[in-house]
Amino acid sequence: MPYEGKSKYRILLLFPLLFFLLLLSIGSSFFFPDISALKKENIKKTSFMEYREDEWRSKGKRIRIRQTWTPLSRISPYLVKAVLIAEDDKFWKHEGFDFEAIQKAVEKDIREKKFKFGASTITQQLAKNLYLTPSKNPLRKIKEAILTWRLERKLSKKRILELYLNVAEWGEGIFGIDAAARHYYGKPASALGPEESARLASVLPNPRKFNPLGNTRYVENRSRIIYSIMVKRGIVIPSYEEVMKDPGTEAATAEEREAERERRSEGIPPGFPGEALQESPRNHEEFPLPPPAGASF
Repeated sequence: MPYEGKSKYRILLLFPLLFFLLLLSIGSSFFFPDISALKKENIKKTSFMEYREDEWRSKGKRIRIRQTWTPLSRISPYLVKAVLIAEDDKFWKHEGFDFEAIQKAVEKDIREKKFKFGASTITQQLAKNLYLTPSKNPLRKIKEAILTWRLERKLSKKRILELYLNVAEWGEGIFGIDAAARHYYGKPASALGPEESARLASVLPNPRKFNPLGNTRYVENRSRIIYSIMVKRGIVIPSYEEVMKDPGTEAATAEEREAERERRSEGIPPGFPGEALQESPRNHEEFPLPPPAGASF
């Protein structure tokens, strides 16, 4: 057989092998890692943290990770609710995927001819942070979907939220809400107020680009939207001065209180958002969310 013919034959033999390795890589996500261990164990270093460390080393940066594990019960309720409003307003109702948001994101990508594939839920972001890298290849997204499905079936919603708030990136080397609260505001996560919480939640899509203490148009407008939603839902009781400036933002109406009672009857913690609002910054056309650093498809 001529040499050229042998080369083509070898290349053809490689395709089934590569396909098998691809299936093996995807299939392993159904069994590994052991997600059940996360029910009680607090992960010390995530795959995303390791990725950042490699990135810093390659650039000659001496940055160390700052993170302090904090139970959900010791995180300000304002912060928890602000993050849910900003990142995943249907968190308590979906099973890991917000298909409506995904559809809108895909339609927008098609219109703009830019394939960013946003609209990741908190569970999807957690799967990526814990076990994957910011790679944009389709294989990573398939693995993320499998891991998201497993996280939702193995862990409670509260545990998923607790894990997310403790491993999310909030700046260069800053991971977890307690490290972020101390870095930006000099206080523990439990002491964060509503405005501080809104500003911290506003930068989550790209925490290395935006600073919660900054006065950029993006941070100012997005945090204001988050805060106004918190007021409308009765999460925050506005001051007398705020009410006089804008009577329309008074605390929860009778209709909102009734909605809150319904959420409680469904087992959703009091005050937590149960449905997406039209004005939610997650879907806000005026201030669209840039994809989280390393979190786009």
